[in-house]
Amino acid sequence: MSRSSEVPVVLPAALHARPAGAVVRVAASFRSPVEVWLGERSASARSALRLMSLGAEAGATVVVRASGDDAVAAARAVAETLLLSE
Repeated sequence: MSRSSEVPVVLPAALHARPAGAVVRVAASFRSPVEVWLGERSASARSALRLMSLGAEAGATVVVRASGDDAVAAARAVAETLLLSE
């Protein structure tokens, strides 16, 4: 059975190359596709360039969405990675 999960995150730092790379590494460890949403725009959590193209600044609220068998774990892991970004 497919599951889905959605987690809002207030970014402690801008989503630049280092945190985007960390998110990509975490997202790649799950089967479920994960997306990061900023308003009406989204980016795959498996693409650092697309994540950075969102232009998410420190203090912005993004939403992490995942769907699939391990969606809950994937969304939580990506959200935690975003919260730990510097």
